Amino acid sequence: MANNKEKIIVMFSGGLDSRLVVKILQEKGFEVIALFFKFPFGTGCCDENCSFNFSQLSGIKLNVIDCTKGQFLNEYIEVIKHPKYNRGASMNPCIDCRIFMFKKAREFADLNGIKLIATGEVEGERPLSQTQKAMALIEEESGLKGRILRPLIELGIKGRCRKKQMEMAEKYKISYPTPAGGCLLCEKNIKNRIKEIIKRKINEQQIELIGIGRHFLIDDCWIVLGRNEKENKIIENIKEYDVIMSSFPGPSAIVFGGCNKDLKQKVYKENGKFSSKLFAKGIKQKVYELIMAYSTGRNLEKRKEFEGYKL
Repeated sequence: MANNKEKIIVMFSGGLDSRLVVKILQEKGFEVIALFFKFPFGTGCCDENCSFNFSQLSGIKLNVIDCTKGQFLNEYIEVIKHPKYNRGASMNPCIDCRIFMFKKAREFADLNGIKLIATGEVEGERPLSQTQKAMALIEEESGLKGRILRPLIELGIKGRCRKKQMEMAEKYKISYPTPAGGCLLCEKNIKNRIKEIIKRKINEQQIELIGIGRHFLIDDCWIVLGRNEKENKIIENIKEYDVIMSSFPGPSAIVFGGCNKDLKQKVYKENGKFSSKLFAKGIKQKVYELIMAYSTGRNLEKRKEFEGYKL
C-alpha cells in the first residue's frame, strides 16, 4: 500500500525538545524525516550514535549533514570567522549558525520535494537564537519563511524550564539524554584558543584537538600537549604531523605551523635533564622544555615561564 502521509523534516539535535517534536508530528500523521547536523565543535547532549538509536526506535530515517570535513567544514569555518550577526559571550555566532543550518535543511528539503521543516525551538530557551526577532530573522535569511513549524511553541511552551517537556516525555514514553557537553564555541575559557586557531587553514584532525590538552602559541607555532594517557594517545595517532613523545612519564606534544620539520623523535632524560645532544635552537628546545615542565614531578616554576604562551 502506498504511503500518502505528508513528509516533514525535523531539525533533530537528539535532545528532549526535538524528540518530542518527532512524536507530536507522528501523532498528527506526518511521515517524519530527521535531519541531524554533525558539527566540529560539538553537537550538544546527543551525538550521532545516540540520535541514530532514537530514530530506529521511532521508525524514522536519520539523515546526517556532516560539517566536520570537506566543503561543509570550510563553509562552516567561514561562518565562525565572519558572522553577520551577534556573537555570544565567546566565539558562538548562534544566529549565523542557525541560518547556516536552515539553508542546508532547505536545500535538502527542496532536493527531496519536501515543503515543511519543523524544529524543537522554544521561545526564550536560548538567549540569542530563540527570540521572536531572531527566529523571524533566521527564517527570512534562510529562505524558509512560511515553511517552518514549531510545535512546542504552538503548545504554548516558553522559557528555559523543562517541566512541561518532561511531562510530555512521560506521556510519549521516551527517554532522553541529560543535557551535557555542548558547543565548544560557547566556552569562554577557550575563546582565545579558538579565535587564534581558526585564523589558520585547519582540518578535521586539528579541530578534534581544540577541546583537549594544553595549547600554546610560540613563534607562530601551535603546540598541543596531552594532559593524560588518553589525550597522549589521541595526539600520537595523528599521523600527518610530527609528534614528540617522552620516554618518561610526561605529555606527548604535537606542533602545527611552518616550524615542525624534523621534530619527530623521542625526548630522553638523563640524570633529571634532557640529553644535550637533543637540544636545538628555537622551537624544538621550547617544546622539549614544555614537555619537561608538564611532566610528572610538577615543575611549577618552569610552567610559569610558559603562562604567556597559553591559548
